[in-house]
Parts: sequence; structure tokens; C-alpha cells
Amino acid sequence: MTESVLLSFALFLIIEGVFPFIAPEGWRETFRKISTLPTRQIRLGGLISIGLGLLLLVALR
Repeated sequence: MTESVLLSFALFLIIEGVFPFIAPEGWRETFRKISTLPTRQIRLGGLISIGLGLLLLVALR
């Protein structure tokens, strides 16, 4: 179980690092735009992301 969690975290870090490495200006501009959104919209986006992740986990199990 611990190994799976660590492997998942490693994959997360790799995926998260690809975008700022390939297109740092686009990545920066995206975060600039996100920072202007209302808190409610940011939370909704996070909730949708969590829900999709959970659905994917259930589907792949």
C-alpha cells in the first residue's frame, strides 16, 4: 500500500512538473487568470477534480 501511494505521488509530481517546464509563460498566465476567479469557482473546480479522480479510481479498481 505504501509503495502504491509513493508511486502515485511520484507520478503526480512528474505530471505537475511537465507544464511549467515545457511552457512556463503559459503556466504563469494560467495561474494569473485563476487567481482572479472568485473563491467559489476555484473551490468548485477543485471539487470537480476530486470527483473525477474518485470516479477514475473506482473505475480502474
